[in-house]
Amino acid sequence: MAKINEQDQHTYFEKVKIFTAISRSLLKREKDLLAETKKNVPDANIKKLVLVDEMLNLASYYMAVNGVSQAVLKTKNEESLNDARKSLYKSVIYLEEIVSNYIDSPFSEYESKLLTIESFDQNQRYNLIRKMGLAIDLLEMAYGDNSKWRWTFVELEGRFATTAKNILDLRNVIANMNMQSPYYDSTVYHLRLVKDLIARAASRYRDKYELSTQQMLDFKTGISYLSALKRLHIILGDSEEAEAIKKKLSIWSTKLEADMKKQEEAKKRA
Repeated sequence: MAKINEQDQHTYFEKVKIFTAISRSLLKREKDLLAETKKNVPDANIKKLVLVDEMLNLASYYMAVNGVSQAVLKTKNEESLNDARKSLYKSVIYLEEIVSNYIDSPFSEYESKLLTIESFDQNQRYNLIRKMGLAIDLLEMAYGDNSKWRWTFVELEGRFATTAKNILDLRNVIANMNMQSPYYDSTVYHLRLVKDLIARAASRYRDKYELSTQQMLDFKTGISYLSALKRLHIILGDSEEAEAIKKKLSIWSTKLEADMKKQEEAKKRA
């Protein structure tokens, strides 16, 4: 790596001053909002949704610092990228606390959680999910294809897919898909996105299992996402799609059972 001269260093620090200052203010705001959410007030989860959004903003400022580093110093700022990754994780975790982290569960098991954010309408929910998805995509691109964090993103993407699904009010989703509904567009696009995200999570977890970890838990998690996708298609009345996923689930489950048997036999031989 070429030596960084003093002028470039000075330019870099001048350009990132504003991002650093804003990041510090957002971290302070995070503490304040967390304190508010712990007061157990009726709008605690609405405040926590603000926290979710602020952590996405924080991640964007960390990524901006990396962008300046690449433009001025011609090198990535790994520290800023790691801070952005941590901020995105916090954003997802805060959203999980609101809507649950259930991958494949009946809506009735987490419906009560959504009642606490009824005032946060479907348009706002879709915009938040789009923002989160964009932030994750931008961070993955910033790290690059050969990053050591490649497989870590499988978990982050999966948890994001779960919250994107769980923030949907499935009780009203059919009504919202009426073209006269003010939430028609956001509901249709949100559902389309969720289907893609869950299918991707399933595939990515299987890839992680086969290409990296060989851990059965990863394969089982992939199967859980497939099952969640089937459940969603059934709720929406998409019988053909549900049947196709059912067949895929059978194939994956058979593969899992065979691999588990091989592992058990290998352990006995060892």
